[in-house]
Formats: sequence, structure tokens, C-alpha cells
Amino acid sequence: MEKRGEEVHVDETEASGGSKEGVVRYVLVISLFLAIAFLSIIWITGALSQGDDEEQASISREMNAAERDSTIATEGLDEIEGAATEDAADTGAAQTIEN
Repeated sequence: MEKRGEEVHVDETEASGGSKEGVVRYVLVISLFLAIAFLSIIWITGALSQGDDEEQASISREMNAAERDSTIATEGLDEIEGAATEDAADTGAAQTIEN
């Protein structure tokens, strides 16, 4: 702190009441890397400990879902074609009545 006449001059460290060392930056970077490492370890050990039965169950679940989706899509197309056929039949019946 420096006094020049009636003015008081204070540098940044004295004005802020502490030091500016950038510690928060280091804490954030270190904690980010620790979180990535911890989650990677959990993921890798889980993948390595998965047995063949669990792998087959996952594959069969995906195959069942794909079959179900294709069945739903096919049924939806059948319903659309059926509705179009009914509409055509109704239109044909209306035309024969008009004739």
C-alpha cells in the first residue's frame, strides 16, 4: 500500500485480499481427468466381465426388436392397402348405382 498525498494506492493482491494462483483451473482439470478415468474403468470392467450368455441375450433382444418393428410396419402397410381397397370398392359401388 502506497500513500501519495491524500490518495491511497493498493496493488491487486492487497485489494482482492488473496493471491491469484489459478488453483481452481488445476482442480477442474484434474477432476475432469479423474472422472473420465473412473467412468472408463467402470465401463471396461463391465464389458470384460460380461459372459457369453449375457451377450447372446443382448443379441436376441435386438433381433426380437427388429422382427417386431418389421411386423408392425408390414401390418401397417396391410391396413393401408385394405383401406384403399375398401375405398375403391365403395367408389365402384357408388358408380354402379349412379349408372
